[in-house]
Amino acid sequence: MKRLLLPKSAFVALALSATALGGLVHPAAAEEHALVIARDMDVNSLDPARAWCDTCQIYNTSVYEQLVTLDKDNKVQPLIASSWEVNKEQTELTFKLDPAAKFSDGTPVEAKDVKWSFERLKNIKGNGAFIADPISSIEIPDTQTVIIKLAAPNSEFLNQAAAGFLGVINSDVASANGALSDATAVDKDTSENWFLANSAGSGPFVLESYEPNAELRLKRNENYWRKAPAIPQVVFRQVKDAVAQAQMLQSGSADIAMQIDPETAKTLEGSDIVVDKVPSYNFVYISLSPGAKANTVKLTPEVREAISIAIDRTSLIDFTVGGAGRPIASPIPLGFPGGDGHEIPGYNPDRAKELLAAAGVGDGFTLKSIYPDMNVYGVDFSLMMQKIQQDLSKVGITVELSPVPFANWREAANGDHIPLTAVFFAPDFFGTSQYVDVFGLSEGSTWAKRAGGENDPSIINTETGKLREQALAAATPEEAEKLWFEAGDQMAKARIIIPMVSPDLIMAHSPSVKGVRYSACCNLPLAEISN
Repeated sequence: MKRLLLPKSAFVALALSATALGGLVHPAAAEEHALVIARDMDVNSLDPARAWCDTCQIYNTSVYEQLVTLDKDNKVQPLIASSWEVNKEQTELTFKLDPAAKFSDGTPVEAKDVKWSFERLKNIKGNGAFIADPISSIEIPDTQTVIIKLAAPNSEFLNQAAAGFLGVINSDVASANGALSDATAVDKDTSENWFLANSAGSGPFVLESYEPNAELRLKRNENYWRKAPAIPQVVFRQVKDAVAQAQMLQSGSADIAMQIDPETAKTLEGSDIVVDKVPSYNFVYISLSPGAKANTVKLTPEVREAISIAIDRTSLIDFTVGGAGRPIASPIPLGFPGGDGHEIPGYNPDRAKELLAAAGVGDGFTLKSIYPDMNVYGVDFSLMMQKIQQDLSKVGITVELSPVPFANWREAANGDHIPLTAVFFAPDFFGTSQYVDVFGLSEGSTWAKRAGGENDPSIINTETGKLREQALAAATPEEAEKLWFEAGDQMAKARIIIPMVSPDLIMAHSPSVKGVRYSACCNLPLAEISN
């Protein structure tokens, strides 16, 4: 789980003293100034093979580079690889590296670095290792050629190659500082602390310093082999509260605020701050667990459907994000293959009562709800669950709300399971297989376990896994799209995962800042920004 992202600051670094801002003015260019980003940083690591957070996604694609990247339309574009070929079976990809590519120390990026980095990701066995798991072997016939062989057809692997986890590391430098790529890496790699103070990538920025729960500083890679970024330095400031982020924008002490919610955004109206609302690929959902030990009634398909249509999604979206979001029917993001066109369940409490009566629970029952005590993508989970509690009470269902820290939620979800919960999801790459993997209810999958499939095998779906394999082997994107849609339709009809809203992303920034955009691979592409 992840867990995907600006006032008046024309001269932020010049308007405040160098002492107050830690010397943000680039010494070689007085007219240049740092880009200050206010956000709630969730950094768990700065090692590309271990990092697992939204801030990490920005870091991994700014300091390191991938073989390819995605443009604003999610089309694959060259990066370290200048060209590539995919065989007809979609089991082998051959990448030709750009001979101009070089690391921040000036040494060339070579095929051995790609092989080492990908194998290390797989063998470190961190959260992002699933992207490398399909790789069966990597061949490097020369310094500029990488041949990746997959264990099964995978039409999405080229898109996956743009993910931050597959950043290419300078293998010589990292190895000299305790990094390993072989099968012993999971136990014997000792480089994680080194990565907290150093970087070894070919990206437009390099790590300058990191102070946990306070500040992350990047500086321009003076040896960057492509067009140099316009900004000399990027400073991420740890600011948890959306109101505090907005105040930093208004005072000029931040250029970008990344977690402004709709209500806070209203306070910026009438100022010169740019507030753009753009559709996101993130979504918030509730989930039902038929196999939870705390269930007081059997959560049959009819009962699950009743719960779904007893929730007024339109008013929920208005209540939680002020209407700044889209309803979503299937646990595949709108805009992803197979995600569009699913029918949004209509609000129908009368029909819900009929279904509950037919299931023998028309007199009502109680649902226990444990959920993370969080505000994610501008959605306050407690407010959302209170709204759902009110809606379900109208059809005779009493919901007992128990907000808990995320770690406690995870323990409950994976332990005795939770009858009704709320969670969130953001993409790790532009591709639909990740959603079928997590939400498809195949035996052994994440939500087959969390929904209590071992106690109620009726929820296990044997078809979504087959559809996934067929889509990944599809000859054309159009054929794959149909298969992904069918998988999405099955996931929606199971009503185990019931999406509530895909919140808009609010991009708030100083009017002097240009090039801010949301990206499926990179979250916020720093190299495109100027101030």
